Amino acid sequence: MALPIHLAGTHWETLHPPLLEAGCYAVDPEPYGPPWRQPDEVGAREAAEWGRFAPFGALSDGPSGTVLLAPGDMRGTGLIMKRTGGYCMGIDGRDGPNLACLSCDLPVGTRMDDCGCWQVVRLVPQAVVRLPAPPERPVMEWAELLATGALRHRLSDYGDIPAGAALAQVVVAAGGAPVEAAPGPVAELLGRALGALLPAGEGALRLDLAGPGFGEPAADLALVPVHPQTGDLWQPHGGTVPGPVLVPMDAALWADLAFPPHRTRLPVVGGLPAGVERDDPLPPHPQYPVQPSTEAFRYTLARMPAVAEPWLRTIYDRGC
Repeated sequence: MALPIHLAGTHWETLHPPLLEAGCYAVDPEPYGPPWRQPDEVGAREAAEWGRFAPFGALSDGPSGTVLLAPGDMRGTGLIMKRTGGYCMGIDGRDGPNLACLSCDLPVGTRMDDCGCWQVVRLVPQAVVRLPAPPERPVMEWAELLATGALRHRLSDYGDIPAGAALAQVVVAAGGAPVEAAPGPVAELLGRALGALLPAGEGALRLDLAGPGFGEPAADLALVPVHPQTGDLWQPHGGTVPGPVLVPMDAALWADLAFPPHRTRLPVVGGLPAGVERDDPLPPHPQYPVQPSTEAFRYTLARMPAVAEPWLRTIYDRGC
C-alpha cells in the first residue's frame, strides 16, 4: 500500500493503533534510524539531498527504504532486550534495531509501540528478501473503493494529521495568492487556517473538492484523493482534459468531506413501539472541531522544495 500520510504526525502521550492494516506493507523512501544528526550539523545542500528543505527535527543517517509492517504480522523474531528503551509506555526505537531473527540472531528490524508512536515494525532493507506470495492483492478501482467503504478507516480519529498535510499542499499550490474555501466541509476544515496563513483580497483562488463520484466543481484548486494502494492522484477524465490545479489529500479524509456519514434520527411523531427500548444512540459529536495539525503542516512543507521561497519560509517559521 502507499505510505500512510499519518506518518506526518502523532498525538503526544497517546497510545496509537497499528499504522498499517494486517496483511499489507509499505516502503518508506526516507532514511530512518540512528545515527541521528542535528540540523545545525548538516548544511542546507546536504539536507536537500536527503529531501529536507527546512529544519524539522533531527536528520537520520540510517538506511533508506525500510519496510513497514503491522507488529502482529511479524513471525520468527524476538526483542533484543538491551535495545528496548522508550519514553514511558513502550519502546520507541531510540537504540536502533531491536528485533532479531530467532534463527541467526542478526538484527532485522525495529518495533515501536510507545505512546506518541504509531505501532509499527520497520524492517531493515538489507535483511528483507521479497518473495512471490500469490494471490497478490488486486488494485481496487475508485468506484470499488467508494462502494465497499474502503476509503473509511479506523485512523479517522487522527484526521488533524492528514488535514495538516493537505493544508501545506494548498498553501504551496496557491503560490502566495489568497484562497477562498468552498462553503461547507472544506471551509470548516481549512478555511480558518488559510485565512491566517495567506493574504486576503480580490481575485482569491477558489478551493473545492473533486474526485470519484463527486464531480468537478468550478474551482481553481481541487482537493482530490490519493489512492490508498498505489499513491496515485485521482485524475479528472483520466488526466486528458485541462482542469483545476490538483491538490493531494488523504483518501479517507477526502471521503469524510465529500460524503459525510448520515446521522439517523427517529421521527418526531410515533416513537418506538410499546415495550421496545432504544439501544442505538446517535454517534457523539466531537467536543471540538478538527483543526489541521501544525506538526503535519510543517512536516510536509519541510519536504517540499518550494519552502525555500522567502514568502513560504516565513509561513513555515510561523506555523499554522
